[in-house]
Amino acid sequence: MQSQLPLLPEQASNFAGNVDALMLYLLIVSVFFSALITGVIVYCFLKFRRKHPREIGASIQGSVPLEAVWTVIPFLLSMLMFGWGASIYINYRTAPKDTLDIYVIGKQWMWKLQQPDGRREVNELHIPANRSIKLILGSEDVIHDFFVPAFRVKMDVIPGRYTTMWFRATKTGRYHFFCSQYCGTNHAVMGGWVTVMEPAEYSAWLSGSSGEANPAAVGAKLFEQLACNSCHLSTDQGRGPSLNGVYGSTVKLSDGTRVVADDAYIRESILNPKAKIVLGYQPLMPAFQGLVTEEQILNLTEYIKSLQGQPAPPPPAPTAGKR
Repeated sequence: MQSQLPLLPEQASNFAGNVDALMLYLLIVSVFFSALITGVIVYCFLKFRRKHPREIGASIQGSVPLEAVWTVIPFLLSMLMFGWGASIYINYRTAPKDTLDIYVIGKQWMWKLQQPDGRREVNELHIPANRSIKLILGSEDVIHDFFVPAFRVKMDVIPGRYTTMWFRATKTGRYHFFCSQYCGTNHAVMGGWVTVMEPAEYSAWLSGSSGEANPAAVGAKLFEQLACNSCHLSTDQGRGPSLNGVYGSTVKLSDGTRVVADDAYIRESILNPKAKIVLGYQPLMPAFQGLVTEEQILNLTEYIKSLQGQPAPPPPAPTAGKR
């Protein structure tokens, strides 16, 4: 519907129709009340203007029904705006469980993207149509913002943490994406293209020779190079907890709180391991802040994810000699 208007980009995702419908509703309400209020002002100006210099205006006592009408009607309209917008936002922030996860790293002034099989792209993103896609976004320098107008989705990309966004492309084609947060001198050229393909075409593209190693395999090699395997033993007899089955599980911390071991938790545990200490262990792990890149963190995360199928050892009893 609204996609036919020249001022709006093509609707190409599951969110586009609802977002455009809400924007049209907001526009209609705003224009209607702007015209109504302007008309009432002009009418009152003409009808009740002073007709001679000595004229005194009549005393107005007000009207309770009129007050109720112009209070209740705007309230109901605004609550409709809020409810409609909240439902879209909740859907946008609640990703399905069967998403295709793609990592996105923003840096001045380019986007680096990594497919689940490790294939890397720069300022290009290939995805299958009618498949739920989740982007896990991080920044290597300043705040960026990943924005795909045709999908009506955008999300800040913040250094020091991960943000996520999801969508489902409904039309094949090429769609421009931008950085919509000013990030420096070449901000205007920090963009690229999303190529939406039929599932079979995407599978064929993905199976092509990319020369890239699987990110979990790269992460496993890095895990050994950084000597992480000397503490995080699969038997849970090392100075650090076993990572088998830890991703997605609930971890009990030394302060009695619990946290879900998601991407953000793993990232923080690598860069600042003393922020959250696992129950039964001492804070002996060194911080890797400044020693590993965002891409290396993503590879380590993929390796830890690959251990989900491994049996997790029983939780250790608190001892003085463990961290």
